[in-house]
Amino acid sequence: MTGMAAAASSTDRPGALEITRRLAEICGPPFARFAGPADEVAGRTARWVAVPGGPHAAAEVLRLAAAHQLTVVPRGAGTKIDWGAAPAQVDIMLDTGRLAGIWHEPQGSPVAEIGAGTPLRAVQATLDRTGQRLPIDAPSPGATLGGVLAADEAGPLRHRHGSPCAQLVGVRYLDADGELVSLDAAGTAPHGRAGPASGGAAALFGAAQVPGLDVARLLCGSQGGLGVLVSATMRVQAVPASRVWVTRPVWTPLEVHDLVRAILAARLDPAAVELDLPVPVLLPRRRVHPDHPSVVHRPGHPSVARRAGEPAAAGSLVVLLEGGPADVAERADRLVAVLGGETVVGHAAPEWWGHYPFGPGDTALRIEVPINDLHAAVYALRDAAGTPVPVRGSAGVGTVHAALPGSLPPDRVASILAAVRGVLLARQGRCVVVAAPAPVRRVVDLWGELPTLPRLRAAKAHLDPHQRLAPGRLPGGL
Repeated sequence: MTGMAAAASSTDRPGALEITRRLAEICGPPFARFAGPADEVAGRTARWVAVPGGPHAAAEVLRLAAAHQLTVVPRGAGTKIDWGAAPAQVDIMLDTGRLAGIWHEPQGSPVAEIGAGTPLRAVQATLDRTGQRLPIDAPSPGATLGGVLAADEAGPLRHRHGSPCAQLVGVRYLDADGELVSLDAAGTAPHGRAGPASGGAAALFGAAQVPGLDVARLLCGSQGGLGVLVSATMRVQAVPASRVWVTRPVWTPLEVHDLVRAILAARLDPAAVELDLPVPVLLPRRRVHPDHPSVVHRPGHPSVARRAGEPAAAGSLVVLLEGGPADVAERADRLVAVLGGETVVGHAAPEWWGHYPFGPGDTALRIEVPINDLHAAVYALRDAAGTPVPVRGSAGVGTVHAALPGSLPPDRVASILAAVRGVLLARQGRCVVVAAPAPVRRVVDLWGELPTLPRLRAAKAHLDPHQRLAPGRLPGGL
């Protein structure tokens, strides 16, 4: 039976129409419906879609689900809905689109409370009007803040500012029973209780008093499996007066290793250090005369400028510098001296900046490794795949993404993962399958060895003991 057929038949059971009626009462008739073909989570079709108009309506949806023993999976813009493992069951898809807005933004405040369903682009546009920004640049276009936090999705700015989770000051979320919980650094809870209050919390955090942000940060990367985000209070900062991108062509992963070490040793306070290693494109072997119509006014074209016998650059290493104009200019000059003569300084990001190297249908990998071993991870991936693999990401922190063709058989993907993970294991690194075609996702181990799994299992047992929130989305089938 197909996923859609299963969903359709499941809504015929006794009580289904009553659940539909109650969802319509809670959310309003236009905002509650039976799920359609597009309402899937990693290939698993939902039965109902509910779009509550506020935190209290969302809480009512969760209480209804608890009363009828239904599972709930949150959805923001759906940009990462196919990431990770498929949930065991999706009864109610809770769409956060109406949990949107910047709800608390005093003039000049260093923080802002933002609804989980607010598109990140809208947040940045609103803050920009007052000369502020979130230091978050997640690559998924159209992503909501809640979706970014639920996946802990970071972009180039992670080098200086850390992941989005690191920017959290407070959070409001709904637990599996529909109770609205408010957490901050002090663990206070004006909307409900301060967080997990029973003895199981001490097992998680090793203290009788549970730190609020420790609980809040458990929600980051949990894909809705530990709670439903309602809003997040985030740090904001002034928009930099000046930004420049310093680009250096690179030929080998080992060269990247040496350059990154030199950049960090120079103490230039980069905002980002990004690497792009695309699959090489064969360039013309024959040198073209500079007056030829195909290259006139293009003196930098490889067929004109490249010296005989010199290989084409495999990719680019790009450093973002931010700050005051004079300070940025001075640091850029120093960086050019560090990187060498082929370095270029520009005032616009390269086209690939802030984009993943994978597309729909690819098997997407995330590699995390100490920066001194990043080159070994890239070489291991190339050797295992038997061909160059596109790699892109934050070389300055040792986190990059790679793309394997979606046409690769699942057993071939599994063998590549085993080889890469074997190399990373001795280097305290890991390789995670971010997204993959369904046949691959069903066969391979998406996560690999995960030392934090016991703590995650304890958190799931404590925060969602009845397995109602996105069951199976977390590592270990949690």
